[in-house]
Amino acid sequence: MTAHDPISPATRAEAADSRPSPEGSESPKAAARSELSRRGTLRSPRAWLTLLVPFACSLALDLWSKAWAFRTVAGAPVELRRDEIAGNPSYELPRHQGVSVLPWDLLDFHLVLNHGAVFGLGSGRRSVFVAFTIIAACVALWVFARLTAAKDTLAHIGLGLVLAGGIGNLVDRIFFGAVRDFLHMLPRWHLPFNLRWPGGNPEVFPWVFNVADVSLLSGMAILLVVLNRRGEPAGVPPARSSPEASAR
Repeated sequence: MTAHDPISPATRAEAADSRPSPEGSESPKAAARSELSRRGTLRSPRAWLTLLVPFACSLALDLWSKAWAFRTVAGAPVELRRDEIAGNPSYELPRHQGVSVLPWDLLDFHLVLNHGAVFGLGSGRRSVFVAFTIIAACVALWVFARLTAAKDTLAHIGLGLVLAGGIGNLVDRIFFGAVRDFLHMLPRWHLPFNLRWPGGNPEVFPWVFNVADVSLLSGMAILLVVLNRRGEPAGVPPARSSPEASAR
């Protein structure tokens, strides 16, 4: 005859789930909770707000700033016709001096049409960039829905900025045939020792960009920070003290 065990099988199962798994891995119960948390992202108002508010604010600022710049910077409104611009990298805007915004030549407003990607890379491949932007936006939404939890606020802000940057430039490519740029940093700062970029430009920062580019790069930087934090090894639990250490 055996003694009666006062601990029920259900209690034993819960205790087993609560014990830490070897080598810092999640217990099955903790893994299930984590998966449920991720699945709850689409049903979380907080998650949607932290995605959509940065997205909407950044996109609105980008489109408004482009419209304002092309209306005022050249001294007279610059009208853009898609049928004249699309597929025509040689299209030229009206000549203008630009506007100095910050002292010490830190920032100018100068109108440029960009037929490439960020900072003018890959000029002349508009259809490729349109398709790539649409695919990238779908991937970002998939990451939001499947790979983030409802409380991943920083990741959602980063995704919202990335989406805003991509969509802001996509709108320009669809409606104008090229991306409207107007921000020029360090316009009259030259590289030391008479150095030049490939193509012969001696300026420290020869690229002209826009708010969408800033949003896109800022969002990517935030996502890299999030990935780096997730890649950090979990804290190693303190080792059990040996009898010899206790004796000391």
